[in-house]
Amino acid sequence: MSFPRPLRRSVSLSPARTLRLVVLGQSAVGKTALTVRFITRRFIGDYDPTLEMIYRHVAVIDGEMVHFEILDTAGQEEDSLQIEEKIKWGDGFAVVYSVTDRCSFDEVMRLCFLINHLHASPKRSGAAEQPPVVIVGNKKDLQFDRMVSTEDGENLSKALKIPFYEISTRDSYEEPVAVFSSLYQELLRQGHFSPGSFKRRTVSKLMEKIPKMQASSTLNCTGRSLSFNSFRDYIPE
Repeated sequence: MSFPRPLRRSVSLSPARTLRLVVLGQSAVGKTALTVRFITRRFIGDYDPTLEMIYRHVAVIDGEMVHFEILDTAGQEEDSLQIEEKIKWGDGFAVVYSVTDRCSFDEVMRLCFLINHLHASPKRSGAAEQPPVVIVGNKKDLQFDRMVSTEDGENLSKALKIPFYEISTRDSYEEPVAVFSSLYQELLRQGHFSPGSFKRRTVSKLMEKIPKMQASSTLNCTGRSLSFNSFRDYIPE
């Protein structure tokens, strides 16, 4: 699958759009590494798998300033109601599996169906279209440990009619950018937000408890880019 154009480093004078993205998948598939790579351009391999956080990040896409709120889920949901609350919070979704872990691949279909079910609820101010979802096969650089073929990912993508990216978060910055940029472009296409803002939803008490981290790697915006050490500050010893 061809990757969208990378983020442009230019300033937009129009009001910033804000969108909420949720990164879902089992533990140890690289959800945090994917998110951090997008925000900082750096690859960091070791994280606490129980850590859950909302990252706030400013980027410029096609001349438009975009405020991302990215929920990096822990992937260890003891209560199904918790994952449902997080899915309801999101506007777009990256469902991640590792090509070295067949079980994580099998989980993708369940998560995609859950997203579609919750966003099709009549209680939501839903449009006819389902929310943007992309399937992400991570760790393609670990060819000798591969348990899920590229063809497996492509076949699932065709069956669910959802875009598919097979990436290496470790080896590439452009590939993680393509994942988040494609979700933004699809939300833009669906017209789910105006240039000034997103339609904001009520935040549940569960979502309010998740820690938030402010970050920006946009060269023309003020803000501190997060380094390896600053992320380690959030990882318990």
